[in-house]
Amino acid sequence: MTRKIKHYRPPGKKKEGNAARFITRSQAVKQLQCSLTLFRKLCILKGIFPREPKKKVKGNHHTYYHVKDIAYLQHEPLLEKFREIMAYQKKIKKALAKKDNDHAVRLQTRQPAPRYDGVILQRYPKFVDALRDLDDCLTTVHLFAVLPASERLKIDVECIHNCRRLSHEWQAYIVRTHKLRKVFVSVKGIYYQAEVEGQKITWLTPHAMQQVLPEDVNYSVMLTFLELYQNLLGFVNFRLYHSVNVEYPPILDPQLEALAAGLYALSRYIDARTSISAEESKASSSSLPEQFRAQVEGTENEESEIRLAQLQHQLPSNEPGALMHLVQDVESENEDDQDTMECKKLFRNMKFFLSREVPRESLLFIIPAFGGVVSWDGDGAPFKEADPSITHQIVDRPTQGHKYFSREYVQPQWIYDCINARIILPTEAYLVGRIPPPHLSPFVDNEAEGYVPDYAETIKRLQAAARNEVLPILGVGKEDFDDPQNLLVEGYISRTEAIEAAERKQKMQDLEKQHHEELKRELQNLNPSPVSKKIKKSPVEDTEPVEEPHTDLQQIIEDNERRETLLMPRKKRGLYEAIKKNKERKDSHVKKLKERKKAIETRKSEKN
Repeated sequence: MTRKIKHYRPPGKKKEGNAARFITRSQAVKQLQCSLTLFRKLCILKGIFPREPKKKVKGNHHTYYHVKDIAYLQHEPLLEKFREIMAYQKKIKKALAKKDNDHAVRLQTRQPAPRYDGVILQRYPKFVDALRDLDDCLTTVHLFAVLPASERLKIDVECIHNCRRLSHEWQAYIVRTHKLRKVFVSVKGIYYQAEVEGQKITWLTPHAMQQVLPEDVNYSVMLTFLELYQNLLGFVNFRLYHSVNVEYPPILDPQLEALAAGLYALSRYIDARTSISAEESKASSSSLPEQFRAQVEGTENEESEIRLAQLQHQLPSNEPGALMHLVQDVESENEDDQDTMECKKLFRNMKFFLSREVPRESLLFIIPAFGGVVSWDGDGAPFKEADPSITHQIVDRPTQGHKYFSREYVQPQWIYDCINARIILPTEAYLVGRIPPPHLSPFVDNEAEGYVPDYAETIKRLQAAARNEVLPILGVGKEDFDDPQNLLVEGYISRTEAIEAAERKQKMQDLEKQHHEELKRELQNLNPSPVSKKIKKSPVEDTEPVEEPHTDLQQIIEDNERRETLLMPRKKRGLYEAIKKNKERKDSHVKKLKERKKAIETRKSEKN
């Protein structure tokens, strides 16, 4: 009986394959000599994610990271900074345990803080990269701007105020440059899309209501993301504000800020600073008043008083329309693209007043972004409700007491639909007390989905009418406008043009018919019917033509598709089947929408 000999492996033998390239999370934490919480925070800040190796050496229940990613974290300066902060926090706990409160307070005031400018520069070497990755950043910052403070979840008031300030600064820049493109109100919140330096940025803001903090959310992870996003948005706002010649961070009017009109205060500040920079480019610095030049050399408190004084001089209180109107130079108008020019002129020469029940922050953001002037019911408003120059009043409840005949009372949806359609829609369907038309999403391509709502067709016709284009009216098909006789009767073309168009149309129809006949003959020659082979002409029936049965073209097409599918490789076949399933799912969804529409129309006809 032979004995099986086991080969000896030296303990320091080199690993190969996945065992050498990937390590588990516990091994990574042990190698970095840090806690699991700190490891998660470093991975979020540096953008390092778990990997999925083809062969999991330690088992499927482990999380794997690449060895190079962990080696990259091992030399990270933030790791040493966090270790220093943790050691400092131990000193604070020690002072509190000894009940030395004065020493603990002194330590808390001198607590070191990490700097993220190096992380931002490494992750986003170009400014376009930062704009491309700004969707989640804006959504997170706008979410925390409306959350309540919670000491248990470590959501402090300072963090919420900072998020609110950053979100208002971003919105003020979008308003100033007219970069907003699409708005959609959904159950989750309000979706916005802006186009900044060629990059489309979409973010979601929650509705203005009391937010509930669910228990099944890991807020420590979200706060780590927020810590990165706050610094990223601060750097982006700094770059964007300097691109329009505005100093950053802006100094706000404390009275307006106390009245919860932060966005309006920022718009005033940007207007003032832009006009000041335009004047300084034309005139020398000696043209400024001497008292301002003397105060500029003072402290930061004096500088804030100068800014407020300049704000009052640049924006007089007796011209309320100038408060929200942005400075428009001829050179900047020439540099704007076509979309920006359309957005500037959409609500031009229109003044809006917001009632108490409408979403004020959203409308204060979108109306000035499209060239309108807006005010609200409250302290700090630029003009009152009794102003006779108001053209539209936004109301959401049919409880308006005193009405002015010089303005129109519409629902807030009219503003959003006008922005998405880029035209001023008729207000009859949006009057207060009526059920408004369906609020269509501008992010959905109706033609690609296969179902175009009726109101989308109506908006398309209104857009064509605004551009002086001719489109078929309701109940008239496209073939009616293609018919030269109809065009001749309507007076669009002359008699000679109608004859030439009829000849061209007849020629195209003949060519199309000939092409279909040739295709049909080719299919019959490739797949002759078995019944047609058996049928022969009898000598008696030479004069009567015998009709050959038509081949089933649909069956031939299906057979060809099945044959091509069988000849495909496995990967392409799976992709093809997924595409077919997606198309079938889309067709079933369109069918349900049409059935629902038919049921609604039937119910309406029964009521009438």
